[in-house]
Amino acid sequence: MRDIVVFSGTSHRTLAGRICNALGVPLSPSLTTRFSNDCLQVQLQANCRQRDVYLIAPVVPPTQESLMELLLMIDAAKGASAAQITAVIPHFAYARSDKKDASRISMGGRLVADMIVAAGAHRVLTMTLHAPQVHGFFSIPVDHLTAIGILADHFRAQDLTDTVVVSPDLGNAKTASQFARLLRLPVAAGSKVRKADDKVVIDMIVGDVAGKKAIVLDDEIATGGSIVELMDRLKDFGCTEAAVACTHGLFTGQAVERLANHPMITEMVTTDTVPRPHQSWEALQVRSVAGLFAEAIGRIHAGESISSLFDGVDPTHAPPQATLFP
Repeated sequence: MRDIVVFSGTSHRTLAGRICNALGVPLSPSLTTRFSNDCLQVQLQANCRQRDVYLIAPVVPPTQESLMELLLMIDAAKGASAAQITAVIPHFAYARSDKKDASRISMGGRLVADMIVAAGAHRVLTMTLHAPQVHGFFSIPVDHLTAIGILADHFRAQDLTDTVVVSPDLGNAKTASQFARLLRLPVAAGSKVRKADDKVVIDMIVGDVAGKKAIVLDDEIATGGSIVELMDRLKDFGCTEAAVACTHGLFTGQAVERLANHPMITEMVTTDTVPRPHQSWEALQVRSVAGLFAEAIGRIHAGESISSLFDGVDPTHAPPQATLFP
């Protein structure tokens, strides 16, 4: 079997190190430099010839630099005669640009998928795409992991009496329902209208939250605007308090300040698909997805199925169904 060689971009070397530790292979060195004209250059400093190469590079702020670095890493591996190149993208930022919802608007998700393929990637390994249909933008195999089992593990030891899982919008209700099945809880959802990238309006809560604690499940939190709006509506509908869980905790701008100081939020749970915010935040809990990525990489390398990682969010803990919008 060909050797595994793992490289990391500069966007999140901590996660890459955790994945390599779980996988039992070293993190091979690479060097990213910047020319005087501000162009990036990447050098992979380990032999790639006829090897199975994995490039770990979440696309996170500064997003354009992270993306360009990933493309250069893929190109370097291709030029070094790698047998197979897998782009491991724990957070794919351009998944939010997935449809033509205005005249003459770009579709960044599809364009970036084409760029990754053109650079020379043979496969993509990612987690919790904001819009699942972005999976279909790629003309190469995509393995799409989920973190809801890991997030559910965080809450299993807690007293979940009179608790309801809440989705910030109806579009995320299916994932919230899967999450609720793992915890044997009912589901509710907000009716959300996005006015701008950083402004949303939630005018209704579908489901019974009165007198209950909530676990709000979202895929990604950037500025925190949607969560703050949802907290206000939950309070209006009689919810007593809320824990918030998400896969990608970007927490950009004033997100930490506005969420850490919100009286409804008791804790924030996220994963390490993106770097932890620099600000101190006592209520923030970060669960690692390194073991899940390591297991997926090992199975891809060995030519084994990883479907159990897709469906298995942990089925042994899940009853047949959850009560949707009671």
